[in-house]
Amino acid sequence: MPLRGLPEHRRRHPRGGRLMTRTGIEYLRAKDQDSAVALVAEDPDAAFLAGGTTELDLALKDRVVHPSRFVDIGRLPLRGVTRDGDRLRVAALTTMEELAADPTVRARLPLVREALLLGASTQLRNMATIGGNLLQRTRCRYFRDPDVAACNKREPGSGCAAIEGVARMHAILGAGPSCIALHASDLCVPLVALDAVVELLDADGPRRVPLTDFYLTPGDRPDVETVLRHGELLTHVEIPLLPAGTRSAYIKVRDRTSYEFGLTTAGAAVQVDDGTITMARVGLGGVGTVPWRSWEAERVLVGSPANERTFAAAAQAAIRDPFTVPGTEFKVELAKRTIVRILRTVTS
Repeated sequence: MPLRGLPEHRRRHPRGGRLMTRTGIEYLRAKDQDSAVALVAEDPDAAFLAGGTTELDLALKDRVVHPSRFVDIGRLPLRGVTRDGDRLRVAALTTMEELAADPTVRARLPLVREALLLGASTQLRNMATIGGNLLQRTRCRYFRDPDVAACNKREPGSGCAAIEGVARMHAILGAGPSCIALHASDLCVPLVALDAVVELLDADGPRRVPLTDFYLTPGDRPDVETVLRHGELLTHVEIPLLPAGTRSAYIKVRDRTSYEFGLTTAGAAVQVDDGTITMARVGLGGVGTVPWRSWEAERVLVGSPANERTFAAAAQAAIRDPFTVPGTEFKVELAKRTIVRILRTVTS
């Protein structure tokens, strides 16, 4: 029973059927969803393990999180994409590559497919799960370096080293003096724009949360990133399909065209009727502490002509009151240009 990414030398746990890894982390394989939820809920330091592309890095490589127990959900029947009318229901263990290859995603959700393909290398896309992507932690170098003491995400009240450090890859929207860590997911950008909903399960039963309400901006508690409760399992993501005739796309601006995190990204979906924008969805990445839905840009766009003046006004509205530090000021103008570019793309 190999534990992916963990040292292979391990001893059997005295309670039987469980393994204690050489790192001291208990490993259990869940038989079903209810047992997975119970095994995590009973231990305040337990964590779910799926593809492991983020969780294993944080625990074993960076050593900035310290789970006492991994509950492996990798064999649960939470994989696949099904269509229900005008919506897709994506099980959490579906890989990024599987979702990108889905025929309905190809035909009706180009912005989702493009975000998936630009979000990771082929090797990672074949391992990384959709649920894991939505729950990935920030790539902030200060958060991921345990030798940096000042990180409010790791140690509430300790400060934010990024404020006075190198901050090129940090956020300008939803940020503040307590934290400027960036949410790194590409996929989440189009999903918030599309009003996706996550389905969660714990001992009290299932619940549904709009993705726009799922993530929390830092405020005074940067360590609390989502509304997810301990022991609650993300089981599915529901994605509304775009109406026929909608144009959509995803753009990622980065330092190099090979696999790299974005400086600014944008996903947009637009309908145009006789030169007037009748529907608009805009999501931004590379700039927010959470996946950023730009309601302000959408309000400017709907009912306006599809021209450069409208695009510039939407960009101006989207990047309002940014919180910048030395190193992130350039993102204000770059984000505006990225918005104009994506709007040109989907209306041309």
